[in-house]
Formats: sequence, C-alpha cells, structure tokens
Amino acid sequence: MSTTIDTSVLNSLNTGAATGSAGKGDDLRENFMTLLVTQLQNQDPLNPMENAEMTSQLAQINTVSGIEELNSTLEGITGQIDAGNTLQATALIGQGVLVPGDRLLVGEEGTTPFGVELAKPADNLAVTIRDGAGQVVRRFDLGAIDAGVESFEWDGTLESGERAPEGAYYVSIAASAGGESVKATALNYAMVRGISTDGNGSPLLDLGGVSEQAGLADVRQILSM
Repeated sequence: MSTTIDTSVLNSLNTGAATGSAGKGDDLRENFMTLLVTQLQNQDPLNPMENAEMTSQLAQINTVSGIEELNSTLEGITGQIDAGNTLQATALIGQGVLVPGDRLLVGEEGTTPFGVELAKPADNLAVTIRDGAGQVVRRFDLGAIDAGVESFEWDGTLESGERAPEGAYYVSIAASAGGESVKATALNYAMVRGISTDGNGSPLLDLGGVSEQAGLADVRQILSM
C-alpha cells in the first residue's frame, strides 16, 4: 500500500501559517519536504506512491506558503489603513465635532451646539435641557425630523426668559413616529485638541475633557464655529 504524509505534520503546517510566523512556517515546510523525500526513498517499489497522491501533498505545502504570503499582505494593508486613518484624524485638530454624548456648555460667548442622530424619520422630536442638579431648565418641541444627524443651537435662555448661568447642562432627546418611539442618540459638541492611538494603533481624538476620547467612527458631524 502506498505511503502518505503524516496528517499531524499538515496540521502543524496549517497552524504555523495561521499564526503568521514566517520562521516557523519555513521550518515546518522544510520538515514536510524532508518527510516526503524520506517516504519516496523508502516506499515499496512494488507499490509506489501514486502521482495524484504526491501532487495533492505538494499542493498542501504550496497552500501553506500562499497563506503566509496572504497574511503578510494583509498586515501591510492594515498598516496602510491605520496610517491613513491617523492622517485623517490629524486633519481634525482644531475642528469642532459632534460625538455621542449629552453635555451642553454655556459660557460668556454663548452655548455649544448639540445634535441628535435618528435611526428613522420622526414625527416629533422633543428636547429637554437640565442643569447639573437634574432640574429641567428648558424644553423644546422641534417637530418632524428626518433620519440621520441634525445639529441645533440653544440660545441659552431659560423657561423664565432669563439667561442661563454659565456651566454644564445636559440634553435628553425623545422622538416618536406614528405614536411609537424612535431610537434617538444625543450628540454633544467637542473641540479636537490632539490625537493619540489605542493599543491597536488606531487613532483616538483628544476632546479636551468635554467628552471621553473618541475614535473616527464616533464622529457624526464636523462643525465650524
């Protein structure tokens, strides 16, 4: 009966390719060829290995080499994507962005914008603004709003008509369509102060303490102030 390559060797080769270790893959490939040559030298001359069988085994080692090359190519592409994202993030330094959050600031120069992201169109959008103690200071009914991201400005006046004291306030959103609630995400304004990276090399936006660090995917809108 013809001999075959030990399947444990093939499994080890595939494992080495999956881990992306080129050095380990080269060692396993050398072991594979040594084993194949040894089996060819010691096979039964009356029942030699069939060409199709040997071709199949050689194809498997070529597959391992192909996987290693693919892993190397993907690593290069990932590095280029990270570099492109970092460059894109750097261009946001000094820009105002809307990211998920509910904070709204009132200062001497006015109030920061806020926004909402709707999963689908709403018949009515209700906005409630609270102070730091949780007390409601202003309510708005903004009517029908399309799906997507919309930004708004609050003039800083309270229900009484007086000017709101400087400080941090918080926005809550309630949206509905046809009598049913619509998923709505509040967005707060923040200035991009700088760029850092996470453990995977992906860029993070430094929002100056107004909001936690955010990734590029968290930016819903770029605003000019």
